[in-house]
Amino acid sequence: MIAAESAGAVSSLVPARMDRLPWARFHWMVVVGLGVSWILDGIEIQLISASGYKDSLGMSSAEVGLAGTIYLIGQVVGALVFGRLTDRWGRKRLFIATLALYLIASGIAGFAWTPWFLYVWRFIAGMGIGGEYAAVNSAIDELIPARFRGRVDIAVNGTYWAGAMIGAVGSVFLLDHSLVPENIGWRIAFFIGPLLGLIIIQLRRHIPESPRWMVTHGREEEAEGIVDDIEASVRAQGKMLAPVDPKRAMHIVPEDAVSWAQLVDVFFRQYPSRTVLGVTMMVTQSFLYNAIFFTYALVLQNFYHLDPSQTAVYFFPFAAGNLIGPLLLGPLFDTVGRRRMIFGTYLLAGSVLLVSAFLFRQGGLTANTHTIFWCVSFFFASAGASSAYLTVSEIFPLEVRAQAISYFFAIAQVVGSTGPLLFGWLVGEGTERAPLFWGYVLGSVVMMVGGVVALVYGVDAEGKGLEDIAEPLTKADRRRGVGDAAAETI
Repeated sequence: MIAAESAGAVSSLVPARMDRLPWARFHWMVVVGLGVSWILDGIEIQLISASGYKDSLGMSSAEVGLAGTIYLIGQVVGALVFGRLTDRWGRKRLFIATLALYLIASGIAGFAWTPWFLYVWRFIAGMGIGGEYAAVNSAIDELIPARFRGRVDIAVNGTYWAGAMIGAVGSVFLLDHSLVPENIGWRIAFFIGPLLGLIIIQLRRHIPESPRWMVTHGREEEAEGIVDDIEASVRAQGKMLAPVDPKRAMHIVPEDAVSWAQLVDVFFRQYPSRTVLGVTMMVTQSFLYNAIFFTYALVLQNFYHLDPSQTAVYFFPFAAGNLIGPLLLGPLFDTVGRRRMIFGTYLLAGSVLLVSAFLFRQGGLTANTHTIFWCVSFFFASAGASSAYLTVSEIFPLEVRAQAISYFFAIAQVVGSTGPLLFGWLVGEGTERAPLFWGYVLGSVVMMVGGVVALVYGVDAEGKGLEDIAEPLTKADRRRGVGDAAAETI
């Protein structure tokens, strides 16, 4: 149903119709087609950390570290640039464009013959992945029914670790010089992500634009047509659709873009507590993850005297804990609830890490038991970290959703980048345990503070439509300050 008002407003049931859909093949297409972004990011990070190109390109350890930093800076720039474009030009245009940018840049980086060439294309590849975070999270939340949104978003974000494991397996074989020549193996490794992406980009072409976004941008007839097609495909699968209450229609005055002044107003006047919540959740999980993930190998080598080839084996259980956590705990965010689950996962992750810190200081851990503690801690932390992206995505109005993700992601990446520097310094040569102990205490407290903030300022968004959590800025009565006007059906 579409209706028009004299002042140019339209009344649409699109959001209500999308939320009442049963789970169907369409939703699997969305999950697979869009969820691959985090797998690609995991592959990229793992390949960078493997640094198989170091000797071929004549790079020092500092230059290898710089390559990783440049990739992360590219993510921040890409998120900021493409986040705003996603809200203005649409989800589909950007999740196609950002994936294509990543494919091209990552593939070209595999032909690098000098460090500066690698830096340039790693930066551009990072921009593509950074843009993916904003475009893909927005699209997933707007295309998935409300009652499934939490578990889907959390599971998809957690698949980063599946990508990391793929990258690690690829590195084991491709960087073995007895199997593949040194100057060839790392180049092939750089093509793993693009080859996977070429398959996925074909699937993405069949994923529609977000009907919710289209309604707010004056394309209500196209939006209705997309929902009609989705409903027809659901019925063809033998599934029944419940009728939608006409009272759930939303009156929208379409608008092309949100001004910077409106954006500031949303974050700091309309939703200040949600801004605090989003920034805190994103920053705390980013700091803990970057601090532990980028230095766990140093801890195993310097304190437990493992060689680099042995530490690679310990990565897999660590990654497995991070992958399984969101998959098993995700459904609870839709049933037990967002606020309690976020508080619980952040608190448990910090508590387990804190216990391991005291045992580490007393010399009561081995490489095996320390890794087990990491696995348990990040089983909970991974679900909590994934819920940070879900939270930021769903608690702000549709018109600024992608920008909220991009800005908070950028802040989190900048702050989180201090974690590896700090913890690398605390690890030192592995002669003193006290400095790293206090680092673990800091990481634990930071994570637990994030959980407390979520408990206090969290939003009970489980099972609710996005428009019920945060009304669109283009909603007619919101813009005019009056109640919903009567509309004529057309």
